[in-house]
Amino acid sequence: MPNNSLRIGTGFDIHRLVKGKRLILGGVHIPHDLGLHGTSDGDALIHALIDALLGATCLGDIGKSFPVDDPKYENADSTKLLAQVIEQVKKENWSIINIDSVVVCEQPRLSPWYSQMRDNLAQILEIPKDTISIKAKTCEKLGDIGSGAAIAVQVVALMERV
Repeated sequence: MPNNSLRIGTGFDIHRLVKGKRLILGGVHIPHDLGLHGTSDGDALIHALIDALLGATCLGDIGKSFPVDDPKYENADSTKLLAQVIEQVKKENWSIINIDSVVVCEQPRLSPWYSQMRDNLAQILEIPKDTISIKAKTCEKLGDIGSGAAIAVQVVALMERV
């Protein structure tokens, strides 16, 4: 019988950058002339994190939990959606060991915001800040991300049954 005490989940999200929206990543407003288009606030970091947590615990995906065609999620605060997922995960007796994420974008430079994003996520996830990694990479001006038309995020979550 396999040992199910540890599980890894991955999450991925990508959103177009558009005028008239605020850029929010990890629950932090980042000053920029464009923001992420999405049903909610477009926070691709939190959306990918939600999918990683739900995937590791076999609880579905973000679309199942928060359908895009449900009007109650229009302009929703993604930090509140993440808090709901954490409650689900805890009910199923799972805890987070660590989170590793990569945000792929050309602009803006994200390193000044890492600490604040990690603080926000640590508070919502109820885990130490030093168990959350956030990194940024560019696409070297290749494709939609490289042209500044989109931002993508990949997240890996290591979970433990408690």
